[in-house]
This record gives sequence, structure tokens and C-alpha cells, in this order.
Amino acid sequence: MADLMTAAASAPDRPAADQTAPDKTAPASLRGTEMLAKLGADQSLDAYRHVHWQGSFSDYLDLVREQPAVARTAYQRLYDMVVSYGTYPVGDEKEGLIRYRFFDDPETGGRNAIFGLTRTLTDFVNTLKSAALGYGTERRVILLHGPVGSSKSTIAALLKKGLERYSRTDAGALYTFGWKETDPETGEERILWDPMHSEPLQLIPQEHREAICAMLNADQPESAHHIAITGEACPLSRFLFRERLAEADGDWTKVLESVVVKRLLLSEADRVGIGTFQPKDEKNQDSTELTGDINFRKIAEYGSESDPRAFNFDGEFNVANRGMIEFIEVLKLDVAFLYDLLGASQEHKIKPKKFAQTDIDTVIIGHTNEPEFKKLQSNEFMEALRDRTIKIDVPYVTRLKEEVKIYEKDYNGRRVKGKHIAPHTLEVAAMWALLTRLEQPNNAGLTLLQKLKLYNGKTLPGFTSDNVVQLRRESKHEGLHGISPRYVQDKISNALVNNSESTSLNPFMVLRELEEGLKHHSLIPDDEAREHYRHLISVVKEEYTDVVKNEVQRAIAADEEALTRLCGNYIDNVKAYTQREKVKNKFTGEEEQPDERLMRSIEERIDIPEARKDDFRREIMNYIGALALDGKRFDYRTNERLQKALEMKLFEDQKDSIKLSSIVSNTVDEATQEKIDVVKTRLIRDFGYDDESATDVLQYVASIFARGDAKGDDR
Repeated sequence: MADLMTAAASAPDRPAADQTAPDKTAPASLRGTEMLAKLGADQSLDAYRHVHWQGSFSDYLDLVREQPAVARTAYQRLYDMVVSYGTYPVGDEKEGLIRYRFFDDPETGGRNAIFGLTRTLTDFVNTLKSAALGYGTERRVILLHGPVGSSKSTIAALLKKGLERYSRTDAGALYTFGWKETDPETGEERILWDPMHSEPLQLIPQEHREAICAMLNADQPESAHHIAITGEACPLSRFLFRERLAEADGDWTKVLESVVVKRLLLSEADRVGIGTFQPKDEKNQDSTELTGDINFRKIAEYGSESDPRAFNFDGEFNVANRGMIEFIEVLKLDVAFLYDLLGASQEHKIKPKKFAQTDIDTVIIGHTNEPEFKKLQSNEFMEALRDRTIKIDVPYVTRLKEEVKIYEKDYNGRRVKGKHIAPHTLEVAAMWALLTRLEQPNNAGLTLLQKLKLYNGKTLPGFTSDNVVQLRRESKHEGLHGISPRYVQDKISNALVNNSESTSLNPFMVLRELEEGLKHHSLIPDDEAREHYRHLISVVKEEYTDVVKNEVQRAIAADEEALTRLCGNYIDNVKAYTQREKVKNKFTGEEEQPDERLMRSIEERIDIPEARKDDFRREIMNYIGALALDGKRFDYRTNERLQKALEMKLFEDQKDSIKLSSIVSNTVDEATQEKIDVVKTRLIRDFGYDDESATDVLQYVASIFARGDAKGDDR
């Protein structure tokens, strides 16, 4: 046993496969046998033996005494697995939200991460915590409820994969047992493993459990897991136990000498500790798929249908014992299945054919959509199921930056198979999807787009973080309707294929696909909603237009020398104005009054009213004076508002010299073309465009000016 504990203490937390990644730098000239020999040498056989440990029942008692957590319930293990990855704060401090790192899927680099949904995931983990503490939720079905494509299946898949990994770590270790027996034909000793992966401590008779628990819990610190033995082993192990108890003349401790305990590694693929059930055609449904069935070939051998040796304990509930079971579209189950589900959730028991109720220890997670849930609510015969269900709403994301991450995961980086993704392409698609999910605000002075921006963390005049919290409270069904990310992903893919002649994918290509697809979208409830979604596309186009106009303005005005000169001129005039002095004209040498027209032409760009101009100018001079006291020089780039004003002023001064409108007519002289090329270079360098998308956006903005539709950026 000492060797066992030494191995357990020294072995790493992650599985052997995680520690021994093959050397990918091996030369390609190696022959097959040499490759295998090299990879074989890199293996950690000690780590393999550690996670495939076997020992006696007394060894296991020592292990439980040293590491009580190995005897946790399924809920306790699942909760501990999630929190083992840690947390971090998110959102506004007033909201006090935390994010569980587990749902960022750090093990695979975020490949299956859940974006946003922080409140939903917090509610889910709190439910697990309550169940782990035995507060009653361990006797409920956790029902993930939400629209199609809202990550319900992804949450369940993450939990299943997480349990698999966790069972291979020291922190997540759990054990099961088998029976030594002699093969009647060969005479060789073999082990018959418990088919439901039962907890070894369940072999201890009821009348002795209190005493053994007292000994195991003795001298344990308060923080340690408290050992409590509940439930019985599966019918087969109970049958074998009774047989051997008779042979041992009633000495149950001698029966345990024929028991072998082994480490249990959970695996969905191998159907060990993780089950998944999906409803099929009603004619083909059979409740034995959940609770196991009789093995008719063995009835002749054992003589009875009720002999557990003639039964296959391979239903989804059987194999999910000690772990979790996922019910896909749970509310589409046949009534016979729902009866099994009720017993499994409330009593933690199932009823295999021809056997008494059998104990199970598993986390039951189902998911469903809104139409099926409404059927449940309206069906009076389903009252028992409703009473034993904890519904957790899993809405669509309603925060723009989180929705963008969903699409960035699939269309990673700036290029997808050789095609450049123009800036804002994924953002405008995400913006439109979010607008379809948001509820119209009660505040008449707040538009849907402004609400989206508030949710995304932008500040708007007259709105505080408290107002944003109140907006969310008022919108109880927000995110439970609207367009799913899957639809947007499909249309982005269509845009990539349908514009194969272009080297760049731009927002208008995607918006066109999104709008075209509305004609045939089967999940839009009515024509009114369809028309609303079309209108929202025009809202997004207007927002995108403002964004690219601003970027082109900044690219044109990104002349550092010109900005520095303009800033110096502005500061000289502000200094003279605040100190009631005159400014020396550098050309004539004469003293003149400060150039009020110049100062106002800059200040008006950032909405400084006439009544506030004196205050603003004094703020600028006080800021410059404070920098001087610290031995620092003023730089306009340290003042975001002033920089924006200078850029917009310079743009107005330079746009005519660049002759943007001439781009549309394709009559560009050489000097103008050079200036345009400089602007394109800045768009590529500073904003992430490629040559084609930079040309497209310049032509688009130029067409606006050519129509005389250009407006000042008043955002």
C-alpha cells in the first residue's frame, strides 16, 4: 500500500497522453519501425500504470482514508471538476459576475468554448453546488432550455469531455471493483468486473456502514470530503456477494478478499460512466435502452430470466452510473421513458426488467427547445416531471463582442482558405443577429442599436451601468428568440463560396446573403418578423457606413506632420485666448487676435458648444501646465477627444485635394493617385484591410461624397 500512495503522490494531474506529446520534429526520412521505436521510447509507462492501478479492497480502504474525495458522488465530482479550473471576474463591478474558466475550454485552446452566457453558466454551476451539498437539487433533472443553436449541446459535450479528463487526474480519481473467479473451462483465474462500475464501498453491509464511515472519517480535517455510503451495488454484484457469503459461512470480510478494486476511467466512447440518449422513432423506442435487457442466450445456461448473470446491464442509465447522462431533446421521449426518468431523478433508482429497483448515481442533464417546453407546461399528465425539473434558460448571446468570438472561432484570423476577411465583416453579421434577439426598449429615447451598444459596454449620455442592469431586467425573454448563430455561419459560408472571384469577403457580401436567406428561413414565425429582420439589415448598413467613413477620414488625416502643425497652431491660439494675448502671424510678423474661426472649427468636431468653449480651452491649458510641471511635453495623441477633432478637421481640409469623388468616375490623375495610394496603405497598415478591400471601402466612401450624402460623424 505504501508503494501505491507513493505513486499516487508523485504522478502528475494530467493523463499520460497529455505529458508525452510525440516529438513532431522527427525527420521525415525515418522508417515506420524507427518511428514506432522513437514514439515508444517517449512513453511514460509509469503514468499508464498509475491510472490503471489495481489493488485489494483493503488497499482501497487505505486509499479512501488518505484521499476521501475518491468516494464522492457524481454531482460532487462534476462540481469539483468545473471549479477546479478557477474563476475570474467579468462585466461591471456592480454586477459582481464571475466566469468559470472551465467553460472557456482551456484544454483544447477554446475550440469548444461557450462565449457569453455568464449568468446562465453561473446558475448552472450553482445548481451543481447545491446538488453536491445535498440540498435537494441532486434529485432533479437539470433541463437546459433555449432556442436552437444556443449552446445547450455544447455545454453538455464540454461536461462529458471534462469528466473524461478529470477521471484521469489524481484530483478526479474514482474506483470500481470486480470479482476474482475461476474459468470453469480453462481453470484460469479471471476477474468479472461490476457492469455498472459501482462504488466499492457499497459492498459493505448496511449494518456495518456507520462504523466503517466513522473510522474512515476519524481525524479528517473539516475541509476533507465526508465519507457517507449510500445505495447498493448492481444486482449482479449483490448476487455474487450473497453466493460467496454463504461459502464463507457469513463472514463478509472474507468475501471482500475475492474483490479486486481498480481505477475507473470515464469514457463516452467506451460507454463507461457517461451515457447519451437520443429519442428515435416512436415505433422503435424501447425503455430497455435505458435500463438494460435480458440476454436470452444465457437463459439456457443459468435457467432463469431473473438471474442477473443472464442480464445485460448496458442501458444508458446503467453505463452512466458514477458519471452523467445527457438526454438530447428530452421532452420528445416516449411516456415509458419519462417514467424511468422520474425514478432516476427523484429516488436515484431504475427498474431493470425482472429485477428490483437498482440504485444509480449519475447527473441527469437534458435539453430542449421552446416549443417542446410549452407542450410540457400545457400537459397536465406531465405534472410530476415538471415538479422534478430545474429549468435553466440558455439564451442566445446578447453582447456583441461575445457573438463576434463565435464567428471568429470558425473564420479565424484575416484569411479563410486564401480569402481575406475584410474588417467589420464578422462584426456586422453579429450585430444584425443580436438586433433580432433584443427586445425593443421601453425608453422612447433609446434605439435598439443604442441598446446593443450599451450591452456591449459603450457609454452613452444619460445612461449608467445601473440603467443597463435595469434594461436587462425589463427584457425577461431577451435572447430566447431571434436568429441563431448557425444561420449566420451558414450565410458567411455561402458568401465565401458565391464570391469566389473576389479575393476579399466584405460586409456587404455577407449582408446580402443574410437578407436573401430570410425568404426561406423556416424558423421565422411570421411575415411581420421577417420584415423586421430586413429592416434591421438596413440599420446595420447605416452603422457600418458610419464606421468606414470614420476609418477613411482617419486614414486621410493620418499625416503626422500635418496633425502636429495643426495642433501647434490650435494650442498657440488657445494659449493666447486664455491669457488674453495676441498671436504673432508667422508670415507678416504682425500681432493678431486669436483665430476664433480655427479654434471653433476644431472644437465643433467633438460637440463642444459655444457656451462651453472657454471651459474646454482652460482644461487644455491646465493639462499642458500639469505636464510641464512633471517635465513632460504635450502630445495631442494623449488626449483622445482632441486627437479626433484634429483628424476630422484635417480630413475636411484635405479631402478636396485628394478628390475622393474622382475615384468613382475613374478619372484620377497621377498626383491624386499617389495620394490615394498613401491612404490605401494606411488602411492596410492601421485597420487590417488588404488591397482589394481597401479599394472597395475607398470607392464606397467616395460614392457617398459623390452623391453629396456625406455627413459629419456625430457619434
